[in-house]
Amino acid sequence: MELIFGTIAALLPIINPFSTAPMFISLTEGYSNAERNNQAKKGVIYMTCILLVFLIAGTFIMNFFGLSLPGMRIAGGILVSGVGMGMLKPKDSEHTDAERAEAVAKRDISFTPLAMPSLSGPGAISVVIGMSSVAKGAFMDYVYIAIGILVVAAIVYLTLRSSNRLVKLLGVNGLHAMTKIMGFIILCVGVQFVVTGVLGVLTGEEVKTFIQSFGQSR
Repeated sequence: MELIFGTIAALLPIINPFSTAPMFISLTEGYSNAERNNQAKKGVIYMTCILLVFLIAGTFIMNFFGLSLPGMRIAGGILVSGVGMGMLKPKDSEHTDAERAEAVAKRDISFTPLAMPSLSGPGAISVVIGMSSVAKGAFMDYVYIAIGILVVAAIVYLTLRSSNRLVKLLGVNGLHAMTKIMGFIILCVGVQFVVTGVLGVLTGEEVKTFIQSFGQSR
């Protein structure tokens, strides 16, 4: 349960479906309700597949590039903190005019820009890789993290399906306020990642060996 809720708490703020809702509505302008719901479903499926792939491959990526767990946590924490800081001062749109025009011109926006990079961007991927390092190779740990990803996917899907009512209910100011709240939570998660990584470095075998050798030299 700790892994499941930890995954939800780390992923949901950084994916932040509330900030994606206005973009989703603008990109699906002119779509019928059935078409819009279909795009939401496909986008969430793509998002889930992307995050699960990085969950499974996270350990292999770390081993291939020779990355340590504390280093990965520090790097992921810095990236997540940057995302959180950016959300505390949200912009109306993170997409360029060219990207928006291309998305509007095509009927299927489920993979790009909805699933990638809006829902499963670098921040979400780094969180998932960080969670895979917490699993410590145990099969059930991966299952619990995957369950957390699926719960987040269900929340995102329901939010996108209700995007019309959500925007009307909260309004632009309400959505910006929600984004700032999510940004603060993400910032806290990122700082905690950095703190955990630094503690991992300070209590690692390399530091212990250095201290022992320094003590012996004296």
